[in-house]
Amino acid sequence: MNRESQRLAQQSMAFVLAGGRGSRLYELTDRRAKPAMYFGGKSRIIDFPLSNAVNSGIRRIGVATQYKAHSLIRHLQRGWSFFRAERNESLDILPASQRLDQENWYKGTADAVTQNIDIIQSYAPKYIVILAGDHIYKQDYSLMIAHHVDSGADVTVGCIEVPRDEARGFGVMNVDENDRILDFVEKPADPPAMPGHPDKALASMGIYVFETDYLIDLLRADADDPNSSNDFGKDLIPSIVKNGKAIAHPFSRSCVRSGLEKTPYWRDVGTIDAFWQANIDLTDFMPELDLYATEWPIWTYSELTPPAKFIHDEKNRRGQAISSMVSGGCIISGSSLHRCLLFTGVRTHSFSSLKGVVAMPYADIGRNAQLSEVVIDRGVRIPEGLVVGEDPKLDAKRFRRTESGICLITQTMIDALDS
Repeated sequence: MNRESQRLAQQSMAFVLAGGRGSRLYELTDRRAKPAMYFGGKSRIIDFPLSNAVNSGIRRIGVATQYKAHSLIRHLQRGWSFFRAERNESLDILPASQRLDQENWYKGTADAVTQNIDIIQSYAPKYIVILAGDHIYKQDYSLMIAHHVDSGADVTVGCIEVPRDEARGFGVMNVDENDRILDFVEKPADPPAMPGHPDKALASMGIYVFETDYLIDLLRADADDPNSSNDFGKDLIPSIVKNGKAIAHPFSRSCVRSGLEKTPYWRDVGTIDAFWQANIDLTDFMPELDLYATEWPIWTYSELTPPAKFIHDEKNRRGQAISSMVSGGCIISGSSLHRCLLFTGVRTHSFSSLKGVVAMPYADIGRNAQLSEVVIDRGVRIPEGLVVGEDPKLDAKRFRRTESGICLITQTMIDALDS
């Protein structure tokens, strides 16, 4: 980070859109918004964009919440309360609330910002960075802000190359040799390919940089348009592409990599398969995402827990973990783990065997359980002798099983086994 980009970051505010449910995660988001989903053993997804902002030098942050916000708000209060007003720092939690002549829900991503214009103006930032709160990546936003200023753009859109058949869920853009966006289509049924790369598409990361005064004028005009859906991807960005200057900022230019990370890492863990895979990938010898790098820390709320403990050393009853990540407060009692990721306070009991298991905080795995390729929700008590991962038809009857064979287990599903 050079001095100029650092100066620009200090003049900026980050506005995080963290109200989405993440419906493709099914029961995992019944009680929490997608940004509040657990990730990597001790973090939440929201910690990544927030950490990026702090590490980039941005000290004014607003987080707009909406769906099932309690878990997310509690996490922010516990883990992100270190901002000091006397140092010109702030983190504002902005739930959808009743405003004069308005409904109490945010109508779209742009409306979420519009309803908080007064709060933004009270801090008077020169630039504003709009962020999606539900992706896993490390990025220096100060470099993107500097690109925005240098290019003279009305909006700068963070973008990443994705397989064309996966681009239907994104805003997809077509750019010229100077990174100017020529066309922008939100969630197209047939995504346009990148020139020279027929199997790739250039997708929006949901990251936008604006000069604040320009954005506020834009938002107010959009709010007065009865035909608008009040959404950045559907309304504002296509309008700027058509009538102004929109610039694409490739993620590769500002992604943060440690010595072990060979390629830019960005993940949307919006499905059970993607969530399981991204967590399990962290157990690799050289994972694509290095959570152990100290130069770009991922801040979070850290519970006070004792170290993980492994007990018993008998034949078939040996507490052991191979190619696994085990968080604080876990007790591995006479059970075997292979390529597993256990969050805080998980307990596994004697003679149980876990392979490819992602277990959220305070799950309890009973004796003789045999689990393979599963995601276990927070606090679930796995009964003694339960076998998952050997009989696909039986698994699909009892639990939510994906086409690739990953099973999601919740306490409601476990309770239904006895009924």
